[in-house]
Amino acid sequence: MIVIICGLPGTGKTTLAKNLAPLINALVLSTDKIRKELIITPTYTEQERKLVYNVLILMAKYLHSIGANCVLDATFNSESSRKEVKEKLNLSRDQIRVVECVCPENDVISRLKDRKNDYSDADFSIYMKMKQMYEPVKGKHLVIDTSRQTSYVNLKKIITDNILKNTKN
Repeated sequence: MIVIICGLPGTGKTTLAKNLAPLINALVLSTDKIRKELIITPTYTEQERKLVYNVLILMAKYLHSIGANCVLDATFNSESSRKEVKEKLNLSRDQIRVVECVCPENDVISRLKDRKNDYSDADFSIYMKMKQMYEPVKGKHLVIDTSRQTSYVNLKKIITDNILKNTKN
């Protein structure tokens, strides 16, 4: 199974991915980490973005082919980027799940200010820029308000009720 975790910067994608992965025996693939591993001083051009997402997809395809579950941690800010990853992975609907992270903007501001030793370079100005471009997720997916769903019990329920069985729209 591959779980795509998408959402704006600071909405809790990476934290959710890290907490979710051990519960479904998955590896986390993060565009922020891949970018920093591939490019010493990223400039965030469209060419770099394509490279990073192509590497993410290639790694996910390989891991899926050997039977490993994956959690993809990325903004996936456009419907076309989410569609593209699904098409390139060429998986059936029961092999892929989409989880969108959301939270109130005041939480985002606080989280972005408190970031330390993080692979992400996103600050509030990047968040605002991406917010203007972010497209709503279409189709079947799970929306998690990360300001509320923080406990292990809630995460376990989300996984059992939605990710492992089926996501709700």
